[in-house]
Amino acid sequence: MENRLRELREAAGWSQGELARLLGVSRQTVNAVETDKYDPSLPLALRMAKLFGAPVTTIFIDHWEPSK
Repeated sequence: MENRLRELREAAGWSQGELARLLGVSRQTVNAVETDKYDPSLPLALRMAKLFGAPVTTIFIDHWEPSK
């Protein structure tokens, strides 16, 4: 799964630390999500969506397709 978190964070003018504070997580968590080392929990993904005013599917792109 890829994500647009870094792009959205930078467009908002926030550092990783500022975003982490707003979301109630560590800066290391933000970094791990941005570098695709960690997929956030559903509650965290929903907080990100609310904070950026964007659907979760705009922030996180899943290329998985079901088998037919």
